[in-house]
This record gives sequence, structure tokens and C-alpha cells, in this order.
Amino acid sequence: MSGQPHRLPRGGLIDRGQRVRFVHDGRSYEGFAGDSLASALLANGVRVVGRSFKLHRPRGILGSGVEEPNGFVETGAGGLVEPLAAATAVELRPGLVSRGLGGWPSVRFDIGGLLDFAAPLLPAGFYYKTFKAPAALWPLYERVIRRLAGVAHAPEEPDPSRYAKRWHHADVAVVGGGPAGLAAALAAAEAGARVLLVDSDHRLGGSLLGGREEIAGRPALEWVEAVRARLAARPDVLVLTRATALGQHDHGFLSVLERTAPDSEGPRARLWKVRAKRIVLATGALERPLAFADNDRPGVMLAGAVRTYLNRYAVAPGRRAVVFTNNDSALRTALELDEAGVAVAAVADLRAEVSGPWAEALRERGIPLLTGHAVAAVRGRGAVRGVTLARLTDDGGALLPGTEQDVACDLLAQSGGWSPTVHLHAHVGGRLRYDAETAALRPIPSEGPWRVAGAANGTFDLATALAEGTEAGRDAAERAGHAPGAPSPALSASATPPLAPRALWRVPAKSRRARRFVDLHNDVTVADVELAVREGYRSVEHLKRYTTAGMGPDQGRTGNLLALGILAEERGEPIDAVGTTTYRPPYVPVPFGALAGRDVGTLYEPVALTPIDSRHAAAGAEFQNAGSWRRPALFPRPGEERAAAIAREALTVRRAAGLFDSSTLGKIELHGPDAVELLERVYANRWRSLPVGTARYGLMLRDDGTILDDGVTARLGENRYLVSTTSGGARTVHDWLEEWLQCDWPDLDVAVIPVTTQWASVTVAGPNARAVLGSAVLGGAGTDIDLSAAAFPHMTVREGQVAGLPARVFRVSFTGELSYEVNVPAGHGPALWDALLEAGRGFGIAPFGLEAVHILRAEKGYIILGQDTDGSQTPHDLGLSALVADGKPDFVGKRGMRRRHFAGPGRLQLVGLLTEDPAAVLPEGACIVETTDRRPPVPKLGTVTSSYASPALGRSIALALLRDGRERIGRTVTVDGDGGFVRATVTEPRFYDPEGHRLHA
Repeated sequence: MSGQPHRLPRGGLIDRGQRVRFVHDGRSYEGFAGDSLASALLANGVRVVGRSFKLHRPRGILGSGVEEPNGFVETGAGGLVEPLAAATAVELRPGLVSRGLGGWPSVRFDIGGLLDFAAPLLPAGFYYKTFKAPAALWPLYERVIRRLAGVAHAPEEPDPSRYAKRWHHADVAVVGGGPAGLAAALAAAEAGARVLLVDSDHRLGGSLLGGREEIAGRPALEWVEAVRARLAARPDVLVLTRATALGQHDHGFLSVLERTAPDSEGPRARLWKVRAKRIVLATGALERPLAFADNDRPGVMLAGAVRTYLNRYAVAPGRRAVVFTNNDSALRTALELDEAGVAVAAVADLRAEVSGPWAEALRERGIPLLTGHAVAAVRGRGAVRGVTLARLTDDGGALLPGTEQDVACDLLAQSGGWSPTVHLHAHVGGRLRYDAETAALRPIPSEGPWRVAGAANGTFDLATALAEGTEAGRDAAERAGHAPGAPSPALSASATPPLAPRALWRVPAKSRRARRFVDLHNDVTVADVELAVREGYRSVEHLKRYTTAGMGPDQGRTGNLLALGILAEERGEPIDAVGTTTYRPPYVPVPFGALAGRDVGTLYEPVALTPIDSRHAAAGAEFQNAGSWRRPALFPRPGEERAAAIAREALTVRRAAGLFDSSTLGKIELHGPDAVELLERVYANRWRSLPVGTARYGLMLRDDGTILDDGVTARLGENRYLVSTTSGGARTVHDWLEEWLQCDWPDLDVAVIPVTTQWASVTVAGPNARAVLGSAVLGGAGTDIDLSAAAFPHMTVREGQVAGLPARVFRVSFTGELSYEVNVPAGHGPALWDALLEAGRGFGIAPFGLEAVHILRAEKGYIILGQDTDGSQTPHDLGLSALVADGKPDFVGKRGMRRRHFAGPGRLQLVGLLTEDPAAVLPEGACIVETTDRRPPVPKLGTVTSSYASPALGRSIALALLRDGRERIGRTVTVDGDGGFVRATVTEPRFYDPEGHRLHA
């Protein structure tokens, strides 16, 4: 065909009426709708599509699907670039622009190819042995290694595409749209189950798309279309194509990546999170190569892939072929090559005897079938030019002298057997066994909610695979709660002779210098595996990391079993004893955009607004983000400097009254008879003695004894508590409580309910706070709550009316002043704010923001977790030992806190600092040092954690974490500040009203 010299004149599943122009490596080509990029390149005679990672050897297309280890390309441009895509999985589309990877300046002419000549100096693990000395050359080594490392380049421009996430529930999820998967989905659907069918191709059919099989006496693809139509007619069936199951997780959970059609206007990809009662894995099998001399030449392909290109894409990858195999499946490829007009020069079969219908058909057509033969060498570099065949000894360990024959060809179709795709089975702990009959790892049936069927189960006969899929679907539907119904009649199918492979993991070579590749992408050879074992890397996981076998983008789909087989032979043990490397999700690369979905930009972490936010904006507040919340930092007046505004707000609270929006504090309600038991277990202090209507400050610890969160918890009723957390700790504490309840203490009868956003909270603080609260008017006068100190003391809670609004009022303080925290339903927040602000006009009230709060709390020595702690502090380090109830039988963190490490010297402890110069404000984060000599090493004693100019005290104050801080109280230390060294006196971390007279008022 003009412009596509390797395109067959008829056949295939392509649309010859739609010609598609595309550009690859700067050259323009033409293909058809329905092509993959790989099939279009082969149709145009493009052999070299990439370079190998280590040696930069020229590489061509090997497979036809996700197993491809060679043909990786970059597609698109700008923010739409996809930096690492297998050409076999890229759908051809108009205007597609792609570039082969691994070569510079191009894959055709690659300067890195010079590394191939240095191959004897670059064996397995050479980097561990080479880049050690001299140390002075390490900067050079690093630059060279970083220059050569990696396969592709990450895009530098923002991706303009949209991505999405979907959640789905099904009775039965079927992974794989091949014969077994379609049979399973149909059987489950006809039993009444809600079915999800997932397939990575854009067409259903699986292996049937690349073959000429028959089912029920008609072409298999007609059966596929009939099943597709029956599934589409059922409203309770969802079929996802272009969708790959990335992983199977516990409890019937699947993660699925769906890529939308090239011309789709919707999201570029969707990440599906699927929960299914039962799962059927019909993921098929992948063909393995053979490890023979120079098996990486462009033009050496998998026989099954060649068959797919012939039948699905109408592409003949060569004009004269040799087939090299250890099993029957490649014999069928030889026959179909011959039928397509490709000359088959010879079929070399590793087995000493070959029989069956396909072997007989080869002999009838006069195609030489050389049993007991192997490919001893491959000629050519940028393309196959010919092969050398030779007879094997009976044990397969050597070539018989004098039996060599040269055969000219431009295509070598090979098959080393088929490996069931067991990744999803193994993701959730499914075990494998080596089956000598198929020379493959097969799944061991599991007690979990999944079942494996078809080729993924090692069942390679089509009729048997169909029956197995049907039974798996019926069983899954029944276990999901549906009656299975009457059994369907068994489907007849084209006869498939047993594969009967000969497992020869290392094919002898004509030359001892010839390289036999195990991992084509990473240039791992048979010799590398042998060397690794000699050097002591006998564990399969060590072998993987030392040789990098299976660590490329293809994740060893084609080469892993070869490496295991060679390792087993070197160790003199069966493959089962050697084991396998760990299968981990995701099964295919996942775009970061799909993981993020729409959680990008302003939606990455949506800014949370308090119910009173509009009032702050109207008042001209200067905002700052605190965690996920937008909070007012200060309320500057016209023409007022920032520092002056903050000082004014702080003094207003100390002298009159201030109004603060405290809605962001975390609020979690505990309900149930075991609520107090939960509190006793997760807090360091006691709770059983807390009366109803009172509150207590508590510390929540991690398992290791360090502080997780702090806050006030109030008892609202006999079995009802309200836990207050830090603004940023609400989610953490809620998750912490739920994890303990669900995983460790499921016997506790308690409900944990997050209610942070259900309430608006306004704090009135200062000497005039009681008068302001008693005067608030909005549809009603003041409050019906007795605000007297005797009736409403510090650390109590009352419910009633405030300004005519139903309210819950806490008498707690984070400022050290008389303070009331008024909670009303969120919708009443603005009205409460207005009423309190109006009521306080005669009492000097003013709103204050976070900056003033920080000064006020620091004056009292109140900590902010994450600012005055670094995650390693225990209650003792912060001077809060009195809150730890040592007499309690147990609580989270009790044993961790008793470790000797926490009791020894050198602990960072919370202290106060007063500079010798009262006007000198220490920079937060400044180091406290032992000496003014800055020559390294400089011993560090601690860090300044909070530092402010205190308007109430008329001087600077600071909090710090200081090594053995309590023992240093009264001493002088040196702080390495921005402008030089500053002397400061270590004090107790309480500067203002240390006895607490003002907050008790």
C-alpha cells in the first residue's frame, strides 16, 4: 500500500476509510483509524522506535500491549505532553505528535550508543563498585549520573486538561473483556447482579481481537459483539473500556484508571474507586520472550504480537520471517504469516518432538519445522538481517557443532510461553505456584472475595476458558446474593492444542561474547543474573535491585520469569523455592492529574470560611490562611500601621473587651455509655470525675508518648461530651478516635460526631466581658444565664439564651482574661456577632484577630502545638506533668512516655526568654547557642518558638525549646539573632498574671 509498505491490502479491524496523519520523530506518516501508534509505525516500516536505558542499544517494537518493554514515546506538547507512553497502548489520532525516547539527538542517531562499546565495563551493579573513589570526583559523578538517569522528562507547563474521580458500587466486578471476562460478566448479569466490566482496550474481545478463532460455529468477534449488545441492553451493567484496573485492595476494593477517547470533550482521565461484593479476574496472559543471543534486535518480536498485528491491524511486520518457539502457540503465528503472504523461512522449535494439528499443517505447507533447534545468533543492528539456527544437545545446554545454518529474514517471531497476568491476584496476598506443565506461575485459589478465570488462571484452551468464565460469573453472582438461574449450555470453540512448552531459560549462543537479554528495557543479561548470584545476591528481591531486572517502565512483565528461572537454576532449587518479587499497584503508570482529579488550584484545599466571615470582610479585616481556614489576622483602622493595630487590639482585650471569631476550633461530640471510657483511654488525664456542666483541659498523646493535640473537653450530659481541638487538629483527632474505635476497641458503645461546622463560636474576652454578654440584645435582652462568678465559674458550661438566640456558653480562656465562648447554630453567627458588637460599644469593645491572640496567649505561656512544639515533646517537656494521671491503668502513650529516652538529660523543654534589651524582639526560629564563635561546629541549645513585643508588659517576650531548660531558669543564654548575638534570661514560660487572678475575675 502506498506510503504504508507493510500494510496488508485487506483485513484487520481498522477503518480504511479514515486516513490519519501523524508525526513521529519529526517525520510525517499515515495510518488508519483503529491503529495503535505501534501498528502505524510498523505499517510504515519504522523499525527503531527507542533506545535501551543503560547501553542505548537500538530497540524496536516487541509486543502489542502493556507488556511492551521497548517502544516508549513522548506524545503531545506543552502542558498536554505525556512523557512516557507505550506506543502499543497509544491510539492513533489525527495530529498526533510523538517522539521516541532514550536517544540524543534522536533514536536513529544516538551519541549515547557509544556506551554499548563499553558494555564489558558495565556489568550488573557496576555503579556500586565504580563511584566510590576518589571522593573528589563525586561532584562529576553526580552530574553525569543525573544527566543519564531517567527515561523521559516531566512536563514543565501546567496541564490544562480536566480530570475526574468516580465512585461505584457493584455486586460483581469483572476485570478483563476477553473471552473469559465476557462470559463471566454475561453470566453474572443474567443472574440479576449489578455488574461492572472493566477492560483496558477500546474494544472488547481481548485476545480474540488478534486472532481468527471461532465460538459456537461462527467468528469469535461476532460472539463478542452479541455479548456486548446483551450487556449494553441491561441497565444494571456498566462497561468501561480504555479502563485499566490499577490494583486490587482489601475488602473488594478496586482502583481503575479510565482514559477517555482521543476526541472526547470530557475529562482526559477518570480514577474510579470501585467497591464490589465479588470480583472476577479475567486479566489474560502475557507472552514471554526467550533469552537467546542478540534477542534485542529491532525486528525480534513476540509471536503473539505478530499475530495481533496481522489480524487486528492488517500489518505484516516483515516480508520474510523465522519463528522461534518452545510451545505450540507460535506455530499458529507461522501459519497465519504464511496465509498473509509473508514467507516463513523456518520454524525453530526447542522441543525435540512436535506434533498436533498446527505442526501437521506446517509440514503440509512445506514450511521447515526444525525440532530441537535454537536461534544461535541474530545478524543486523538497526534491523534483523538474518539468523543462525543450530541443533541443541538433548539437555539443551549447548549447540551441536556442525549443525549451524544461516537463514535470511527481516522478522524473528519468538515465543517463550505465556505467563498468567496475576498482578491483581497478588496485590491482596494471593499466592502463586509454579506449574511445570505450562512453565508459568499460576494463582492458587484464594478464600478472598475474588476468583481468577481464563488465561489468567493458566487456562489456555478457549472452550475451557469460556466455561471457566461462565462458572466464575455465576458463582460470583450467587455469593453476592443472587440466584444463579439455569446453567447456560457450554460454548464450543476452536480447538486449542496444549501449549506443551519446554522451559529453557537460557538458550545457548554461538559466541561466548553474545549477549542474551532478560530485561530488554534495562539491558539486564543472562550474564548479569549469573554474576549477581556469584556475588551473593541469591534472594529474588536482592537480585532485582542489584541487576535492576523488572525495574523499568514495563515492570518486568516480559522478563521477570526468565530472571526467576535463571536464578533458580543457579541456586539449584525449584522456582517455587526461589519465590517472586512483590507485585505492587499501580499496574500501569498513572497521571498525577488522575490522582488529583479536580482537587487542584483553589480546589486543592478549599478555603473554609467561618459563618461570620462576611462581617470581618466588611470591617476591613486583614486575612491570613490558618490551615484550611481563612481567618482575620487583625482589624486595622484607616491609616493605622500593622504593628500599631495589633498592639491596640491586644491592649483592648487586657483593658476593656475584645470580640474574637473562634468558630474554627475543632468540635467533636461523643455520645454513648462508653464515651467516658474512650476519653480515659485516649487522654493522659482523668475524666470519670468530671461533673456535668464542667470542662477540663486535656492532653491527647500519640503511641510514643508525644503530644498529638490539646484542648478543652466539656461534659454536656451523663453520656455526652464535647471535645474541643486545635483548629488544625479537628480532622486528625476525629480520624484518631475512629481508628481506635474501629480497629482496636470495636466493643465500645460510643458515637464520634464531628460538629465543627455546625456551630458559630464568638469569644468575648476582657475585664468587661461579663457586662457585654449581659447587655447583648437581639429580639431579647441580654441573657438568661447567670453570669456571676459564683454561678458560672471558670471551666464550666451553661446553656440558655444570648441576645435571644439559643446558645451554649463556655467559660474558658486562651487570653488569660475573663472570657466567654458563645456557641450558636452556624446560621445565627452573624447575628450574634452584630449583637455583641453593639452591646459592647459602651464598654470599649473591639474585634481582635489572630495576631493579637498570639501575643495574649504567649504572655500567659499558652502553647500552640506545631509552633511551640516540634512533635517530640511529652507533657513533662512542656511543664504539664500535673495533667498526666499516672494512677490510670493505661492510656494511649503511657508506656511510650516512660521510655528512658524521655526521662534522660538533654530534653528540649519549654521556657520563657527575656532579652537584656527590652526592645529587642528575637526572631522566631533563631538558634540558642553556647558560644558566639560561629566557626562550625556550633553547639545548639535550642530554638526560639514564639516571640513578640508585649504591649501589656512594655517589653519583648519569647517562648523557646531549650535543652534541659528548667535547670537553666535564671541563667543567661545567647541567641543568634538576625542582627547579631542577643543575651536573654531564661524564665518560667508565664509572663502575665501568673497566678491567674484575671481569668477567674
